[in-house]
Amino acid sequence: MSKQTRLVLLSLFTGLGLMLIKFVAYFLTDSSAIFTDAAESIVNVIASGFAFYSIYLAAQPKDENHPYGHGKVEFFSVFLEGGLIFIAGAIILAKACYNIFFPAEITHLIQGIYLIGITSLINFAVGFYIMKRGRALGSITLIADGKHLQVDAYSTIGLILGLILMKLTGFQWIDVVISIILGLFILLNGYKLLRQSIGGLMDESDTELVQDVVAILERNRKDEWIDVHNLRVQRYGNELHVDCHLTLPNYLDLVKVHDEISAVDKIVNKEMSVRTEFFVHADPCLPQCCRYCQVADCPIRSEQFKGKIAWDMDKVTRNQKHFSYAVADQK
Repeated sequence: MSKQTRLVLLSLFTGLGLMLIKFVAYFLTDSSAIFTDAAESIVNVIASGFAFYSIYLAAQPKDENHPYGHGKVEFFSVFLEGGLIFIAGAIILAKACYNIFFPAEITHLIQGIYLIGITSLINFAVGFYIMKRGRALGSITLIADGKHLQVDAYSTIGLILGLILMKLTGFQWIDVVISIILGLFILLNGYKLLRQSIGGLMDESDTELVQDVVAILERNRKDEWIDVHNLRVQRYGNELHVDCHLTLPNYLDLVKVHDEISAVDKIVNKEMSVRTEFFVHADPCLPQCCRYCQVADCPIRSEQFKGKIAWDMDKVTRNQKHFSYAVADQK
């Protein structure tokens, strides 16, 4: 059993146990706010169940029908989780609005607060652990699952504070107000997860990942690597697929070109925290490249070296060689 699978099972069984405790608290108190918390726990359990399946599927090797692997199923998992959270938020708001007109009598409030207080502590601890391990393993499913558990813990803390205030003041309407606020908070978090998953499915550029790759290339660049451009990064589960154009001296033979491309691949894989599949298109240099080419004793140089051009995200991601930029760091 993989590390990801064990973490999802931890989330699943934790969610089941906490859901039961929260519903006990709801039936004990008949509090609309506690019902809000209990309803979201159902989402936690369903989402963790699908996350378990998506982690299993994402770990399957590439095949003829899925040459890039099965990693993108993790975005579907995040989409489902976000959708369920959004639906739960809508149901919670509807229940809160109903209770405005038909309020329920709240009983055994202190016992209910104790019960959901315990669930909050457990949720936060498990969510923190799963998020930390998810980042280390490069799994967006685990990160989303852990974040959801922590969001649930934060909302429960807010719920507890509101219920304590209601107990001290005796104002029953506070219960409905808390439920509405938490419902809106849950809707917002559901929207954020939906937005993240749709962006991943549409291959939206991950600025942070691209910056990491560019920084690695800049730190390790060789004189023969005249420029890198048209760099793109796609995430497939816990793997990255990167492609770019690498400008090399046009007099290099095929073996040397292959060696340089392999060197780029090895450096990025060594320094990135996730497995990276690199596709490099080799471009021959042009006379206009001479002004920033750092190759010493070049046999075909047509213009003197003017200065080094620093590689940054703007230059490396554009589909053009760097001779169109002003030369920086003049010598």
